Amino acid sequence: MYHPLGWEVNWVQMARAVLVTGAGSGIGLATARLLTAKGYRVYGGVRREEDAARLAQEGVVPLLLDVTREEDVRRAVARAQEEAPLFAVVSAAGVGLAEKILGKEGPHGLESFRRVLEVNLLGTFNVLRLAAWAMRENPPDAEGQRGVIVNTASVAAFEGQIGQAAYAASKGGVVALTLPAARELAGWGIRVVTVAPGLFDTPLLQGLPEKAKASLAAQVPFPPRLGRPEEYAALVLHVLENPMLNGEVIRLDGALRMAPR
Repeated sequence: MYHPLGWEVNWVQMARAVLVTGAGSGIGLATARLLTAKGYRVYGGVRREEDAARLAQEGVVPLLLDVTREEDVRRAVARAQEEAPLFAVVSAAGVGLAEKILGKEGPHGLESFRRVLEVNLLGTFNVLRLAAWAMRENPPDAEGQRGVIVNTASVAAFEGQIGQAAYAASKGGVVALTLPAARELAGWGIRVVTVAPGLFDTPLLQGLPEKAKASLAAQVPFPPRLGRPEEYAALVLHVLENPMLNGEVIRLDGALRMAPR
């Protein structure tokens, strides 16, 4: 069946809800847009009112959400399953930090280290555990599948650079979480997959001068450019639709291997 705007509607997908965190910009926003266009009922978690207003104009249901707060995530999960089963969550919320262990003014700040882990690792696990609790009650599909959880790591989990101790540790934790979570939740028909992007043209990099961005892009073997948020979104869509993908960390990096600095 076809939507009046011309794209094909999959009514199986129309009966499925997806919660995307970090939907205010970058890879989260691109994912929310693509899944909406493909017929999923998308709920986008954001931190700012202005991001919520923009999402609403694009057909995404906006939710003010801090992934580190249990009550926020419980409320978001409950809202996302009011009209359809919560089929998937995509954890794209995250923060970056460049800080050396031994800086000019002293050692790495403990609070800054803790904050990065709270958002990137604790926040990811908070969403995973509460979403899985809701998904366990979904009716299984023909494969016995009840839901999909997509987490976001980084190539920094494997090749963390100088100044990335906190960021690399947080993303390494997400990588390590993937397989044990997938093994445990397999009994409930819930898949867990992690995407580890390389250098992407997101707000984390958009503040750099064009010369600096070009230098980073030149480090990518092929294609020799920064990744596009839409490419991350396309991979997430494939993960949702391919039931054999489970317990895996997928690098999306153009064969990039980061240098020490």
